[in-house]
Amino acid sequence: MIEFDPAKDEANRAKHGVSLARATDLEIEARVADSRFEGPRYRAYGLIDGVPHCLAYAIREGQVRAISLRRAHLKEYRRHVR
Repeated sequence: MIEFDPAKDEANRAKHGVSLARATDLEIEARVADSRFEGPRYRAYGLIDGVPHCLAYAIREGQVRAISLRRAHLKEYRRHVR
């Protein structure tokens, strides 16, 4: 189960054109720790409908909390998914 803030979902749809609810459809191929922020955050790379995507998320109280979901740049996707 993936949870997210509805306001954050609206902002994500406006910015990236994809709902955070689609994170449940992500076929994860790679996970990477993201140390740029305070507190543990992660990025997951995988496919949604055959298109590479990147999910930024945190684990809070045992739940996956989606922060951002967007199409992945091909260069970054290849860097993390081998």
